[in-house]
Amino acid sequence: MKVVALVSGGKDSCYAMMKCIQYGHEIVALANLMPADDSVDELDSYMYQTVGHQIIVSYAECMGLPLFRRRIQGSTRHQRLSYRTTPGDEVEDMFILLNEVKRQIPSVAAVSSGAIASDYQRLRVESVCSRLGLVSLAYLWKQDQSLLLQEMIENGISAITVKVAAMGLDPAKHLGKEISSLHSYLHKLKELYGINVCGEGGEYETLTLDCPLFVNARIMLDEFQVVLHSSDSIAPAGVLHPLAFHVERKKAHCSLPGSDKTEEFSPENIGSVFEVQGDCSQTRDTTSQSAVEVTDLIEIAENKLHISKTQKDDTFSISCWLQDSHKRSSGLQEELTAVLRKIETRLGAYGFGWENVLYIHLYIADMKEFATANETYVKFIKQEKCPFGVPSRSTVELPLLQVGLGSAYVEVLVANDHTKRVLHVQSISSWAPSCIGPYSQATLDKNILHMAGQLGLDPPTMALHEGGVAAELEKALENSEAVAKCFKCSISASTIIFVIYCSTLTPPSERFHIQEKLDVFLKQIKVSHFHKESMSEALNPIFLYVLVPGLPKGALVEIKPILFVPEDIEATKETMQDPSCIRTPNWGFQQANWHDHCVKRCVIRGELCAVILSITSELATKICSDSLGAEQSKGHPNFFTEGQMKEVSRFCIYLLGKVIMENGFSWYDTMYLRLYFPASLGVPLESLSLLFTNAFTELAAMDQTFNIGHEPIFNLVPVVGAGSSATAIDDIITCELLTRKL
Repeated sequence: MKVVALVSGGKDSCYAMMKCIQYGHEIVALANLMPADDSVDELDSYMYQTVGHQIIVSYAECMGLPLFRRRIQGSTRHQRLSYRTTPGDEVEDMFILLNEVKRQIPSVAAVSSGAIASDYQRLRVESVCSRLGLVSLAYLWKQDQSLLLQEMIENGISAITVKVAAMGLDPAKHLGKEISSLHSYLHKLKELYGINVCGEGGEYETLTLDCPLFVNARIMLDEFQVVLHSSDSIAPAGVLHPLAFHVERKKAHCSLPGSDKTEEFSPENIGSVFEVQGDCSQTRDTTSQSAVEVTDLIEIAENKLHISKTQKDDTFSISCWLQDSHKRSSGLQEELTAVLRKIETRLGAYGFGWENVLYIHLYIADMKEFATANETYVKFIKQEKCPFGVPSRSTVELPLLQVGLGSAYVEVLVANDHTKRVLHVQSISSWAPSCIGPYSQATLDKNILHMAGQLGLDPPTMALHEGGVAAELEKALENSEAVAKCFKCSISASTIIFVIYCSTLTPPSERFHIQEKLDVFLKQIKVSHFHKESMSEALNPIFLYVLVPGLPKGALVEIKPILFVPEDIEATKETMQDPSCIRTPNWGFQQANWHDHCVKRCVIRGELCAVILSITSELATKICSDSLGAEQSKGHPNFFTEGQMKEVSRFCIYLLGKVIMENGFSWYDTMYLRLYFPASLGVPLESLSLLFTNAFTELAAMDQTFNIGHEPIFNLVPVVGAGSSATAIDDIITCELLTRKL
C-alpha cells in the first residue's frame, strides 16, 4: 500500500516507517502537526510530540518526499479513551491534515504511526483513518520496548533526547545525548524506577537526525538551548530548544523504495513542504463512508423469521434465522438485513441496543459472499451505536440451505450492563491480527473473556500462515495468546472452552495434526507461565471441534476461546457438589457409568459451568435401546428416525440438567445453549426443533420451578460434523452449554 507517515521527529515514527518498507509498503508522503506559534517548543497535548518541531521541515529534503504540515488549532476536548468526532479537538487537526494529503495523493491507502503502548493515541489515529477510509499501520504496537530500542539503534536510528522528565534523567546531563549512548543507562533506570525504556510513559522524547530513510542528507544540530520546565529535585523536566541547524548532503544519495512511482504528485514537488490550512472547529467527514440505513430492500415476511432466546435476565443470547422451507434464497444482503433488523427490534423491545451486545456469531451459507455480509453488517453494528465498544465476532460458513434455512443466521450474546471491557485494535501491526471493521478482538464481561474467532494470520501482512493446517493453528494460537496477554491472562491457564472450527478443505487424514498441535502448544505455554509466581492454578478447558464448509480467507482452521479472567484468582479452583444432595427430575433414564464418558465439563465454584455433551451414533443407539418403548435402530448407522431422536433429545436435556444442577446451577443460569447437528442427519430442522422444545416442555411439567417461554431457549446449528475430538467429528448431536450465576 501507498502510505503517508505521521512524523513527530521522534525515533518511533521513523522506525515505524522503516517497518512499513520492510513489509512491502511504500512511503509516499510525510505529515506533521506543529504548534501554532513557532517559538513554542511543547504543547499541553495528549496526542502530539512537538519538541524539536523547528527541524521537521528538513525531513522533506532528507527523504526526498513531500511534507504536509498543519498548525494545531484545537485542544484536548474529548478526553475519554475512545474518541468521537468533536469540533475543536486537536484530533480534528489530524483529520484535516490527512484529508488534504488524500486529496492531493488519491492513491494513499494507509497511515503509519509510531504508537507503541498508548491506547489513547492509537484509537484516535484509528478513528481518523476510519473516517477517511484509510488503513492504520502501527508496526511498533505492543512490541517489547527493550528489544525495540535495541533494534532502533542496530538499524541505524540516530536520535537525540530533546525532552527529559523522569527520575534519574537530568536535563543538564542528558538532553542532546544520543539514545545509543543512553541505552544501558535507560535499562538501569528501568530496573531502579520501572521507567519505560522507549519513553512511552513520557520519561523522554527524541529527535531523529539521521536514519537509513534519510537517503539525501542528514541533519546537523549546531546550537541549542536547554529550557528547564521544572527544577524538581526528584524528576526535573526540561526540553532542548534548537537555535541553529543545517542539512549535510550525503555523497551517494538515492530515493526511497518506490518513491519515484507516485504519479499523482509532480516531480518538482518532491521534497517540498505544504502547510495545510482550515478551521478544525467546522470539521465535516466529507470523505467518510458512513453507512446508510437500508430502506429500499424488499421486506421478508415476518412469519419466516424465527427467534430463540435464553431466559437469563442479566446475560442472554438471541438467535434469528430465516426459515426458507422451499429453499428459495432471496439473497444474502436482503436476508441478513432482515435478520439483523429483527434482532435490533427485539433488543429495542427489551430496552437494549447494539451497545449491549458482547458477542456475535455470524453464520452465512456461502463464504464467497463474506464481503457482502460485512457490508450489510456494518449498516447495523458500528462504533457510533456502541459507545462502550463494538462486540467481538466469529464468522463461519454453515450448510444452511441444505437444511432449509436462508443464507444468514445470527446469534448475539447480550448483557444488560455497561461494565464490559473491549479490545478493539484496527491498526495492522506485528502484535496480532487487526480488526479492520466494527468488531473487536475480545470482550471481557463479568470475569468471562469472549474472544473473536482467530485465524492463522501473520499480523504484519494479514496473510494466512503457510505450511498447512498445523502451521495455521499454531499461528492462530499465538494470536490468541497475544490477545489474552492484554487482559493479563493466558489461553493455557484461563480457557474454559476451546471451539475449533475445521474446514472441510482439510483432509480427514490431517485432522489429527490439529489436536496434536493444540495439545503441544498449550503444554509449552503452560510450562513457561508456571515459572511465574503470578500465575494461578490452570483450568482444565473443554474442547469442541466443529467441521464447517468454509472459513474466512479460505482458512483451514479457526479457534474461538472463551476464558475465565477473575478479579480474585482464588476463584479459579474447580469444585462439585455431592450428587446425593441433588434431586433431579425422573426422566426414566437409569444412571449408568457411560453417561459420564459423553460429558466434558469445566466448573468454577459459584461462577460458571461449561458443558460439552457428545452423542455419537453408538450412544444414540444405546439410548434408544435402553428406553422403554423406543424404536430399535434400523438401516444406516448415521440415520435415525424422529422417534429415536425424540429419546436422544430427552436424554440430552436430562443429562445436561443433571450436570448443571449437581454443580449448583439451574436452567435459568443459561447464557447460551447450542445444539450442533450434521446437515446429513435426515431429520428436518423443524422436527428436530420441535423434539427439543417438547423435551423442555416435559421438563417444565416435572419441575414446577421451571417455566418454558414462548421461544426456544436453545439454538440449533447445522454443521457438517461436530465432536469432542478432531479425529471423530461425527456426533449426531453435540450440545454446548454455558451457565453463569448472577
